[in-house]
Amino acid sequence: MKHLVVALGLLTGLTGCQQAPDTQTGQTEVAQTRLTVPVHYETLDNGLKVVLSKDPTAPIVAVGVYYNIGFRIEPEDRTGFAHLFEHMMFQGSQNLPKGEFDKLVNGNGGINNGSTRFDFTNYYEILPAHTLRTFLWVEADRMRGLNITQAELTNQQGVVKNEVKVNVLNQPYGGFPWLDLPQHAFDNWYNAHNFYGDLEDLDAATLEDVERFFDQYYAPNNAVLVVTGDLEVAQTMDWVKQYFSGIPAADLAPAPDISEPSQTAERRASRVDPLAPKPAYAVGYRMPERNSPEYYAMGLIDQLLLQGDDSLLHQTLVEKQGVAGDVSGGINLLGNMFNYNGPMLWTAALVHEPEVSEQAITRSIDNVIQQLHNQPVSEEMLNRARVKLRSALYDTIDGSSGIGKLDLLASFALFDDDPARINEIEAEFAQVTPALIQQTAKKYLAPSNRTIFTVMPAHAAGNNQAAGAN
Repeated sequence: MKHLVVALGLLTGLTGCQQAPDTQTGQTEVAQTRLTVPVHYETLDNGLKVVLSKDPTAPIVAVGVYYNIGFRIEPEDRTGFAHLFEHMMFQGSQNLPKGEFDKLVNGNGGINNGSTRFDFTNYYEILPAHTLRTFLWVEADRMRGLNITQAELTNQQGVVKNEVKVNVLNQPYGGFPWLDLPQHAFDNWYNAHNFYGDLEDLDAATLEDVERFFDQYYAPNNAVLVVTGDLEVAQTMDWVKQYFSGIPAADLAPAPDISEPSQTAERRASRVDPLAPKPAYAVGYRMPERNSPEYYAMGLIDQLLLQGDDSLLHQTLVEKQGVAGDVSGGINLLGNMFNYNGPMLWTAALVHEPEVSEQAITRSIDNVIQQLHNQPVSEEMLNRARVKLRSALYDTIDGSSGIGKLDLLASFALFDDDPARINEIEAEFAQVTPALIQQTAKKYLAPSNRTIFTVMPAHAAGNNQAAGAN
């Protein structure tokens, strides 16, 4: 199934190493144990970044190609185009007509998929290790050029429009809050438009648009190829160079300005959902700059406030007050806290009982967050957050047949030119202190830095209007 993956995360955050407090300084010392993911990193002459990570524990490989183009920077008059183009990449390449790619994957016992995220579009396969050479050729073939007709474009426009209808327009809480919140929390069009696509814009896409988009973004110097699993590095690099080196680099489209002006006041927005049985509430706080100390602190704050049944918001809103059956969210609702490269939100969301007001939920959230404002968290609480993050990290790296590890390697290569950062994640979180948690919460978890978005069932909205008329 080729579609926009609305995942709540390959992981929601990552953790620091095991560590011990320094009783003399009050600081934490990073333990010697850390991740040691093998990383071989090269850049070909045409600009293609290549990351190989050997893991012989099972006779499989994961192959992924990540292009540095997501729906954040798609053309302004073509909302949803990055996602539409993801579909076009499965419609046939120069040597593999439509349908042959899937037949080749399925015939070898593999699986494949693709997704569109804020800052990349990715394509991946999980396969028996002995087929690696074949699928390196396959990915090179479609990077070299597509073979698409107007009939195929028209067909996929219909498929994507149907996805929008099924996943957003015709289901309760469709697009909440991952699609709703950014459109109100941000000012820059690139961060605040309808990422799934307006139906009129999807209809307006032409074959020339497809060709232009491919030429501008689907080039080796705008991509990273990652292979993890049971591979031999030298042999794999030989194959990569054989199949990819001859693909010419492109004159890439200029990078747009995706920066945001500072937010200075709380924002509120809402919509009526005729299919929703109960009201829904979401709050999004703008994140610190990626890779800053505060960014890592927010990864731990996410664990303290939101992740797991022991989290403060779950304990308050679910266990104590019974406002909702669950409260969910995190950093980057379409992935994880590492696979994006622009303005982002930390989000908490819930579907709640009709008798509970928006104001009451906001007060409860403020009271919980105020605990982080008023004093540094205890070492016990912080260590528990670190343990949860560490568990999430290792689950990601060891699970999903290598896709979680592949995603981290690809993201660090695309955005930081440094896939070996995967082995420094624990150390970064180990540097976060209770004092930094408190400072970060005060600065970023403030009413002036948030947007509250609510969904009202149609029957409740009607009742409110009737009450207002009396």
